[in-house]
Amino acid sequence: MIDSYATNTLRFNPDPFNNCGMCMLVCPHAVFEEDGRKVRVARPGSCMECGACRLNCPTGAIAVESGVGCATAMIFAALTGRKEATCGPDSDLPCCPR
Repeated sequence: MIDSYATNTLRFNPDPFNNCGMCMLVCPHAVFEEDGRKVRVARPGSCMECGACRLNCPTGAIAVESGVGCATAMIFAALTGRKEATCGPDSDLPCCPR
C-alpha cells in the first residue's frame, strides 16, 4: 500500500522501508517521526517538497517531486526579493504550511 497526500507529491511505500531513520534526520519540517520502533509519516501537510528524504532514503521507499512545492517558492522569493514565499509569481497567497 502506497500512501499519497493531496496537498503535495510526497509518497511513502512501507514495503521496502528499513526503518533507518534517515528521513527523520534530514527533514527540515519534521514530517517523519518515530512511532514506537517504526518511522512513519506524521505530518504530511508540512512537507515542503525539498527532496531531502528521497535523496537520503537507502531503500527508495520515499518519493517526492522536488522543485514543485514550498522549497521552490522560498527560493523564488529569495531570488526576486519578495519578503514572503507565494504559490506563484502572480499570486499573493502564501503556499508554505505554517
